[in-house]
Amino acid sequence: MRVWRRPVNPARRPSESEAAPFASHPNLRSRPPPYLSIALIILGAILLIGYLRIGQDALGSRLSLGWVQGDVLCSEEVQRAIPILKAAYGDSMHKVLHVGPDACSTVSRLLIEEESDAWGVEPYDIEDADWKCKRMVQSGLVRVADIKFLLPYRAKSFSLVIVSDALDYLSPKYLNRTIPELARVSSSGLIIFTGYPRNVKAKANRYGNSVKLRSANWWGGYFDHLSLEENEDMTKKFDQAAEKMSHIPHCQIFHLKPYN
Repeated sequence: MRVWRRPVNPARRPSESEAAPFASHPNLRSRPPPYLSIALIILGAILLIGYLRIGQDALGSRLSLGWVQGDVLCSEEVQRAIPILKAAYGDSMHKVLHVGPDACSTVSRLLIEEESDAWGVEPYDIEDADWKCKRMVQSGLVRVADIKFLLPYRAKSFSLVIVSDALDYLSPKYLNRTIPELARVSSSGLIIFTGYPRNVKAKANRYGNSVKLRSANWWGGYFDHLSLEENEDMTKKFDQAAEKMSHIPHCQIFHLKPYN
């Protein structure tokens, strides 16, 4: 005898009593406990702090490695020291000439941060410079010039002249011309940023000239030779401002009075 089954209506929905025994109620879904969210927030904060510290350590390591390898990074030091220079020199920062590599960046910082009239001299070619720097050269804010010869400026054209990463590659023969020329175009002072001497073999620049890192005593004797007097008052003001701003210089910094 054949048993006929009643066909199931596909439109019919199962009742709650017919629901699968393992189906969970929507309101009974598992939620993460509140302490888990708090732990995730704390973990994220720890990772962020660690990332920032690693970044600072990497910057310090890069600077230290640069000195170990003989790289001179005083142009970066000039940019970091701009607020300190402003605190020490005050109104004398109103018209500044920066001489050295990366002059475009330094001039830009002076124009933006201190609202100073700023110009620059780039002692090397700028073939690899970005379009902003090339535009500054085209406008005359920055000039490309060999500093072993006369600068294209009149006497006392600038209140302050700042030089970095340029004198370290010159022999005394050329320093005899360059430093007096830098002092000639300054009315209030000449500031020299130069590398500390290290007992390592220093790298050469792109032209094959080796960097010559000299001691403070050597520079002091050379300034006497050129009849340039160190400005002790400005040196003291700069050191006080640097200490107040927790600034530790990576370069030797000499503050010189201009020629009368």
